[in-house]
Amino acid sequence: MIELYTWTTPNGEKPVIMLEECKLSYEMHLVDIGNGEQHSDRFKAINANEKIPALVDRSMGGYSQPVFESGAILIYLAELTGKFLPQSTRHRSQCFSWVFFQVGHTGPMIGQYHHFNSAAPEKIDYAIERYRKESRRVLGVLDGHLANNAYLAGDYTIADMMHYSWARIGLKELAEDGEFPSLRRWAETIGARPAVRLGLEKLQTAKDARG
Repeated sequence: MIELYTWTTPNGEKPVIMLEECKLSYEMHLVDIGNGEQHSDRFKAINANEKIPALVDRSMGGYSQPVFESGAILIYLAELTGKFLPQSTRHRSQCFSWVFFQVGHTGPMIGQYHHFNSAAPEKIDYAIERYRKESRRVLGVLDGHLANNAYLAGDYTIADMMHYSWARIGLKELAEDGEFPSLRRWAETIGARPAVRLGLEKLQTAKDARG
């Protein structure tokens, strides 16, 4: 059985989507980061960095080495199943380029903008503007690429799953109506996939059940 430790954040949504796309059986364990559950000894034993998501795969003869960081989890699941990761060197490298673009740019920039604009106890105009501009630049990079491509790396891959939740937040918080049309088209396409909808519904239902 695969155990997933996650929460209702963009990074936490990625492995849920991948697990549903791969039609894998898994147990979902919510880690309420708002209440500091990620700092518990139990979770720290799974991920010393005390961040969600993390995955433990107990389905192969008791092997239970934790996998943490959302990108590593999606790569692990892709290699485990042989799905959503191109096999040719050219397409595989393109997929990894967009995966790590998300890890280094899309997630951190939009995440920092959201923090300084909405969550920080003190409004720092320089930080808000810095991350606003960089986040919009990143959205523009994605939009420009998707103007000539249906997906980020050829067919639908883990690169698209990595970006979906962050792009959706970026469009909501940083874009005017009508801006980034190709990115919006792509996000609507991803969001309409049955596995994506089911995964996000399961995650939200599990959170609601906790009260």
